Amino acid sequence: MTGLKTKPSNCLKLDAETAADLMRENPVSIAESAPLQEAIALLTEHGFSAAPVIDKAGRPVGVLSRSDLITHDREKNDYAVPEPVYHHDLETLAGHAGGSTKGYQIVNVDRTRVREIMTPAVFSVTPKTPVDTVVREMLALAVHRLFVVDESGVLVGVISSTDILRRLR
Repeated sequence: MTGLKTKPSNCLKLDAETAADLMRENPVSIAESAPLQEAIALLTEHGFSAAPVIDKAGRPVGVLSRSDLITHDREKNDYAVPEPVYHHDLETLAGHAGGSTKGYQIVNVDRTRVREIMTPAVFSVTPKTPVDTVVREMLALAVHRLFVVDESGVLVGVISSTDILRRLR
């Protein structure tokens, strides 16, 4: 049997032909103009590590990841120093709050918009892109997800590395 190569019986095969077979349709996305707090709530609520950022027309303009959020939090110079509260102010406050100053705190609201901290790179394929191209692109770009866009560039789906693993047989 020299020269004959046989396929091992334990080979994995990707049970899909195109990006459309792999993608999750109508992905949860974040508007580029959304406040950062809204984006954090969305990622946390859904348990996502990242989400596509879209413009008003629904076209992807970037991605917001937990890494972007951590970097933003580390880099912001936001050291809110409360103004001193003097004794006579506490008496006034206590009079308006039913004799108690409990429950009052200074909140420094982060007014950052998603577009300010997102990663502005968009790696996309079309629904008709062959799966071997999808996998090659993800490996070459070293990314965990690709966006799937229609002919007009509107986001119609997302393919994550987990989506690919789910289709291995």
